[in-house]
Amino acid sequence: MDGFTDTIPASGIHPSAVIHPRAEIGRDVRIGPFCTIGPDVVLEDGVTLISHVVVDGITRIGEGTTVYPFVSIGLPPQDVKYRNEPTRCEIGARTQIREHCSIHRGTPGGRGVTNVGDGCMLMAVVHVAHDCRIGNGVVIANNVVMGGHCRIDDYAVIGGSAALHQGVHIGRGAMIGGLLGIGGDVLPFAMVTGEREGWVAGLNIIGMKRRGFDRAAMHRLRAVFQRLFGAGAGVRSERIDSVREEYGDEPLVAEALEFIANQGKRGLQRAKFGPEADED
Repeated sequence: MDGFTDTIPASGIHPSAVIHPRAEIGRDVRIGPFCTIGPDVVLEDGVTLISHVVVDGITRIGEGTTVYPFVSIGLPPQDVKYRNEPTRCEIGARTQIREHCSIHRGTPGGRGVTNVGDGCMLMAVVHVAHDCRIGNGVVIANNVVMGGHCRIDDYAVIGGSAALHQGVHIGRGAMIGGLLGIGGDVLPFAMVTGEREGWVAGLNIIGMKRRGFDRAAMHRLRAVFQRLFGAGAGVRSERIDSVREEYGDEPLVAEALEFIANQGKRGLQRAKFGPEADED
């Protein structure tokens, strides 16, 4: 990155940058060549825009975030009903947004705001559509696209070139494999694999270990997933009741059951969960 930032003068703002006089620029902000900053933009302390970055709309970028070349943030949504209403876009602190990403502001028919949390990594050519909500510590690999109104909870990982249908919910700590189409909600800590259209095939064991969960908690959650989605008799509601009765006091299981109870209109992502799917 030093080769890029060396082009930014000591004043912190390159003379070719176009910055509206109403924009709020924090301390130690660095704005490189050919960036364009709109009138309702707030750049908090320590933000770096390397070059050729466009930030517009009612947009706030959090402290210490770095935005790489040819990124656009806060531009109007790709929604034919949008009529330039004053919706927003908010980017958290210490997030990295790599080349050619696009993050659109919200719509009146949605949440009215698009959010990206703290400490995220959005790799090159990611598209974050209107009204999406991305939590903290989320990693989204190259070429991922998502429809409007998606929600990705903390510490989820989305593999390269995955496509998220409008309105799906990716639970905390879930991992989505690359090149997959996701048309339903994905349970917390689930691992989604497959060809073209993914299925829940196990737990994100590596991710759970990195987040400090102990082996016993992971094995209990695996047992619950097998009970809910594995082969065997019993309708889903009966399985859920059985899990609640046996494991309902376990926090991770309670989180999964609450997720199921509040699933969106598209339902849960299909599952092919077997005992060998996520051996550690």
